[in-house]
Amino acid sequence: MKVLMIAPPGAGKGTQGVVIAKHFGIPHIATGDLLRSHVSRGTELGRSVEQYLDRGELVPDEVVLTMVREALDSARGGGYVLDGVPRTMEQARALYEIAKELDMTADVALHLKGTDDELVRRLLARATEQGRADDTEDVIRRRLALYYEVTHPILEWYGERGILVSVDAMRPVEEVGQHILTALEVLRQVIDGNPDAPRTAVDLTGLGAAFGASS
Repeated sequence: MKVLMIAPPGAGKGTQGVVIAKHFGIPHIATGDLLRSHVSRGTELGRSVEQYLDRGELVPDEVVLTMVREALDSARGGGYVLDGVPRTMEQARALYEIAKELDMTADVALHLKGTDDELVRRLLARATEQGRADDTEDVIRRRLALYYEVTHPILEWYGERGILVSVDAMRPVEEVGQHILTALEVLRQVIDGNPDAPRTAVDLTGLGAAFGASS
C-alpha cells in the first residue's frame, strides 16, 4: 500500500501513520523526522535545512521534495506511508510528478477529518503537557484556518482522481486505527484485483456506526 496522510493539526496523523506502516510492513516517511535526521547527520541537505530551521522559517518546497524523492526512491518496489507532505496544491502536483516518475504513485490519500473544537482541545492539552505556552487557542485556531485554506483544493483534487478516503479521526485512537486498517485492507484487495479499474472518493466518516461504536 502507498498511502498519503492528510489531516489537520491534532487529528493524529503521525500516530495513525505508524499504525499503518507497522500493519503493512512499509516505511513511515515522516518529513519532520527526515529533516531532523539530515540535520543530525550533517548532510549537504541537512546543512541547507538547518539555516531555515534556525531562522524559524519554512523549508522551501524544492528542498522538502528532494528529500521525499530520496525516501520514495529507497522504498521503490514496495509501499509507504507519507506523512507531512503535501501541505499545498503546489506540493501535491509536484509530488505526483515525482511519484509517477518513480512508478510510486499513491494508492490512497487518507484524510483524517476532525471538528475544530475537539482539535483545539487536543492541541491545548498537548501544549500543556509539553509546556508550550505560545500555543494559545488563538494561535491554534489560526493554524487550523490556514490548514483549511490551503488543503481543501488538495482534497478536491485527490477526490477527482478517485483515491481520497476520509475517516472520522475524533473517536478513540485505537478505534480510529481499526477503521483505517479495515478500509485499507478492503482497498488493497480491490487494487490488487484490478489496479487500473476506475475508482471514486470514499467517505467512511460514518464507519463507527457500522462497527457499533458509540458516538
